[in-house]
Amino acid sequence: MESAADITIWLAFSAGVLSFLSPCTLPIFPGYLSYITGVSVKDLQGKSNLKLKVRLFIHAISFLLGVSMIFFSLGLGATVFGEWLQQLLTGASAVLIQRIAGLSLMIIGLVVGGWFRFSTLMKTKRFQIKTKPVGMFGSFLVGVGFSAGWTPCIGPIFASILILATTSPAQGALYTSVYLIGFALPFLFLTFFLGYVKSIVKYSEQIMKLGGGLIIIFGLLLFTGQLARFSNYILRMIQDTWFSNLG
Repeated sequence: MESAADITIWLAFSAGVLSFLSPCTLPIFPGYLSYITGVSVKDLQGKSNLKLKVRLFIHAISFLLGVSMIFFSLGLGATVFGEWLQQLLTGASAVLIQRIAGLSLMIIGLVVGGWFRFSTLMKTKRFQIKTKPVGMFGSFLVGVGFSAGWTPCIGPIFASILILATTSPAQGALYTSVYLIGFALPFLFLTFFLGYVKSIVKYSEQIMKLGGGLIIIFGLLLFTGQLARFSNYILRMIQDTWFSNLG
């Protein structure tokens, strides 16, 4: 089961990256960065001095802390719920829950990839701060507002992490943390390299389809109970490749 957990960790990390690169986040990222720093997008995209870079970094970290607080709280809630379910269910019932989770992931993958649409899920509902408080606390609150809502891209992707946390409560906090790392790393990187945003936005739709496909495959493996076997196969293949290269 350790190898299955390893594959799931990589899925959680990829889900975090996908959430940031999604059409709901990446195109508006420069505007958010301008809002929390009080610096125009044009100035942010130009050559910045050390003082501005430090300011960018501090506000970006504050924003991400706000995002993390909401997402981690939801992940913790899913973990607690999963632990309660494990104590309540028998072995046969646990398999049923696993299959329901796998089916749910496949549906989420179809939604993320844009192949299946729920009209109610395609609406953006987000807490808005009309007047941003000054300083790092203001950026923290903007992060809270960003995550305390629903977007057609991030909502379904993070829902898959909550499903994983529910079905594997022992790793629930880990999956949520890895998801947040996957979201934060490209956020921090592009904070200092805004010029790359336009280039990546062009491929947002393809990135979402790839991510949706991966979620569908993972859901299918979970539904059929083949996740551990598939993970062991991938692990053996990597080990064989590694040792053959060493030889």
